[in-house]
Amino acid sequence: MREEVELSTLTAVSPVDGRYARRTAPLRGMTSEYALIGWRVNVEVAWFKHLAGDPAIAELPQLSPAASKYLEDIVTQFDPASAEAVKVLERTTNHDVKAVEYYLKERLQGHPELGPVLEFVHFGCTSEDVNNVAYALMLKQAREAALAPRMRALVDTLDDMARAYADAPMLSHTHGQAATPTTMGKELAVFAARLARQLAAFERVEVLAKFNGAVGNYNAHAVAYPKLDWPAISRRFIESLGLVQNPLTTQIESHDWIAEYLHPLCRFNRVLLDLNQDLWGYISLGYFSQRKIETETGSSTMPHKVNPIDFENSEGNVGIANALLMHLAEKLPVSRWQRDLSDSTALRSLSTGLAHCLVAFESNFVGLGKLELSRERMSSDLEGAWEVLSEALQTVMRKHGIAEPYERLKALTRGEHLTAQGYRALVEALELPVQVRKELLELTPAAYTGLAEALVRQRNS
Repeated sequence: MREEVELSTLTAVSPVDGRYARRTAPLRGMTSEYALIGWRVNVEVAWFKHLAGDPAIAELPQLSPAASKYLEDIVTQFDPASAEAVKVLERTTNHDVKAVEYYLKERLQGHPELGPVLEFVHFGCTSEDVNNVAYALMLKQAREAALAPRMRALVDTLDDMARAYADAPMLSHTHGQAATPTTMGKELAVFAARLARQLAAFERVEVLAKFNGAVGNYNAHAVAYPKLDWPAISRRFIESLGLVQNPLTTQIESHDWIAEYLHPLCRFNRVLLDLNQDLWGYISLGYFSQRKIETETGSSTMPHKVNPIDFENSEGNVGIANALLMHLAEKLPVSRWQRDLSDSTALRSLSTGLAHCLVAFESNFVGLGKLELSRERMSSDLEGAWEVLSEALQTVMRKHGIAEPYERLKALTRGEHLTAQGYRALVEALELPVQVRKELLELTPAAYTGLAEALVRQRNS
């Protein structure tokens, strides 16, 4: 094989930019390196305009509408070619944020109004002022425009399925063994509720940022303009971007909020993993079948197979996403003294972790869309497990004061299969009131689902 080939979806080293490129495409304009450079440009321009809006900074006058539009156009028209121009400068600076500063100064140089004040680009900034705000804006948009909508779609789909199957009785399998019946809808509603809770926690996380100089003390700012309230200026700037100020930091924003952002996302993924495995099991039991796509192949040697590949794919990508994102959640809040650079390289992998989340979400979503419930198969399993009604019998016996009901039924049913006839004979032999025996004789495994349907309806009311 050739050692060097042109980059494409086929030659990409990572599957998120290769095999799964279509599924991760929404993140390219938000979390790629091109996007990160664009966010940095956005922050630098916004800070310049913010300073120009402060009348106490006489050396940077209020911008004219034409100058403001010129700056806005730099941001809105930023494209991959613009990012490449920044990368050219970075080859000289060997510093990514300094390259952005020089790129902007080149754009402002020669402008009659902005050229004379271009040194206010990156005024008072350390690179981390720009970087932490850029990542905050990146993760905020990724949550709002890419991650949360797909997470919500999964919850909504499960809720729809739960309502549709709320009355579909199913044999439970605690410890893998026949157990008290439930409904498929109620079991799916459990996952919908769990996922919704983690989604809500994910959406509540405040996105923090700082803009306070080299070690967080506004040292240079206070020397240049000692009478200005720099913490207030910084707070207004950060809030104008839709972020929350972290007022006390070292050189870096402490990244605690990023850990808070990643933890519920990883918990959502863990619940999704649990769902993937349960659905895989229900498919194996025949409770769900999968719609066939005639052009697809299930196995290269076994023509009959329709494998649960979407849930398996989702499971695998959840594992990769969580391995990476949990590492970042543990690593990022730790920095030596006022800063070390290990967070810088680690932050670049956030996008990869989020991309694997999207692949996992989409795979599960596709899998859900292929499922077809087999009420007949579930009914057959229930009909073959009348022993599950022993729970009901021993509970009613307790109510009516019959001694050792659990022990009596354990001796008759533990590890045994009970038929309908055997169950009825067992009921007839019990010392219970006639009406109670009549009610128990009418009970079937399919009817013994408790409040399962009502629980689903209550969640969706």
